[in-house]
Amino acid sequence: MTPLGFLTLVLIAAIAGAIGQSLAGYSLGGCLASAVIGFIGAFIGLWIARQFGLPTVLPVTIDGEAFPIVWSVVGSALLTVVLGLLTRRRALV
Repeated sequence: MTPLGFLTLVLIAAIAGAIGQSLAGYSLGGCLASAVIGFIGAFIGLWIARQFGLPTVLPVTIDGEAFPIVWSVVGSALLTVVLGLLTRRRALV
């Protein structure tokens, strides 16, 4: 993979992660965190899609690497919700 292809995949993952975080209503950090959430979300989303026999929707292929946009956003939103529930502080009464 070329450096430009890698940077393009990181940019797409960051956008997908940011969309997933905005859908979940909780932000885990800046642009780098969004990229990491987007990549992890792609793995989670693809795993869920394969478990239920769902097709890969809107894959983007860059330098021979396919990146599933829709499943990345879905996985990012799910990951953000779970991490948000685990890391939010609870008020002491």
